[in-house]
Amino acid sequence: MHRKDKSITLGIIVGNRGFFPAHLCVAGRTAVLSVLEAAGIKTIIVPEESTNNGAVESLKEARQCADLFRAHRDEIDGILVTLPNFGDERAVANTLRWADLNVPVLIHAFKDVTEQMAITHRRDSFCGKMSVCNNLRQYGIPFSLTSEHTMDPEGEDFRADLDRFAAVCRVVGSLKGARFGQIGARPAAFNTVRYSEKLLERTGISVETLDLSELLGWIKRMSDSDKPVQDKLAEIRDYTNTKNVPEERLYLMARLGVAIDRFMTDNELDATAIQCWTALQEFYGVVPCTCMSMMSNDLNASACEADIAGVLSMFALQQASLRPAALLDWNNNYGDDPDKGVVFHCSNLPKAFFSEHEMDYQEIIAGTVGKENTFGTIVGRIAPGVFTYARVSTDDLNGRIVAYVGEGLFTDDTLQTFGGYGVFHIDRLQTLLRYICDKGFEHHVAATRAEVAEVLEEAFSKYLDWEVYHHA
Repeated sequence: MHRKDKSITLGIIVGNRGFFPAHLCVAGRTAVLSVLEAAGIKTIIVPEESTNNGAVESLKEARQCADLFRAHRDEIDGILVTLPNFGDERAVANTLRWADLNVPVLIHAFKDVTEQMAITHRRDSFCGKMSVCNNLRQYGIPFSLTSEHTMDPEGEDFRADLDRFAAVCRVVGSLKGARFGQIGARPAAFNTVRYSEKLLERTGISVETLDLSELLGWIKRMSDSDKPVQDKLAEIRDYTNTKNVPEERLYLMARLGVAIDRFMTDNELDATAIQCWTALQEFYGVVPCTCMSMMSNDLNASACEADIAGVLSMFALQQASLRPAALLDWNNNYGDDPDKGVVFHCSNLPKAFFSEHEMDYQEIIAGTVGKENTFGTIVGRIAPGVFTYARVSTDDLNGRIVAYVGEGLFTDDTLQTFGGYGVFHIDRLQTLLRYICDKGFEHHVAATRAEVAEVLEEAFSKYLDWEVYHHA
């Protein structure tokens, strides 16, 4: 479920308990469906006339709702349980168990009105929500909670909760079944990007590999006059300023881009990790950074140094925020400020990260392979603003997937350097850095220009059962 838009479909369970006012279910169902429609969320729900008050209470109604959800399992991204009154906790739990969708679940309860606490309008959803959650824990069904225990579904806070839950659904759904491509071998000098394909496969993430020689073989069969090459060349020129780059190097980049596109299309890939250091420069004559930057900017995340766990981190951030993600190095201290540092890459950052950008050569390895073989980097300064960082890693020694997430701020502090870079501020940065080192995380970190750390924490820990540290 690789999404580039906010479209989401939720299965809806309206809870009911018969000795509470039935009209609350009817009105509550109508209100919730109206809010979801206004939010652009599609719904799957039992017809109003097919159950008592269009809600789910009895064993028969739970079976009916579960059958409906199973029939639409390929459409449903998550489930919203809404309680206009106390609700029947067994019916909710049974519906979820029998539907067996394994998607995120959000529990919502309506507010009581203090002036309407007579039996004709009293909800007791406050209490009923606890009973529903208790039963879901007994059944082993993970669930999410709204920001407040009871909420008006027509309020802005609940709309924000819906947006957050939709993001959780996108992350979980997209990772279960994601397909990543690894082009080339892990560079010999980068033991840090080792990972376990088997642990990823257990989550539902597949990795397709392509030898670099095969990619270069495809390129060798191309002509500069081929229409796909000409089209890719036009995309590159339209993407960034190329005035300092020799024409023949632009054609090499265009051919490379066409070959990568072929690999992604033929294998239905969501993202890629590409060997760069330094085979492509020595034996082909460019860096792949521009092609990777363009893909990431178009929400087809691409990481360098064959870092599959890194591109997984990028992909998750991208699905949470629906904005481009980048792979960065935690790279330098910033003076004596313990809460500031410098992030950097050569770079393949998506242009959405920059205030200004242009294509140039890769200064670090130019001295080794020659400047003429290193054109294709996208260089510039990261624009100020909020960001979320994340790193996923396969902990092979303990047989599980681990991650850390958090939020920070790109600043406008003075810095003159090369590549793609930015100064950042993170509260208690030294604590975070100690955690990264103590746990053996990589020097690569993914980032997106939005605040979605809570989304990733919930998706990773509750629904994927990964071990997550949230540097809050």
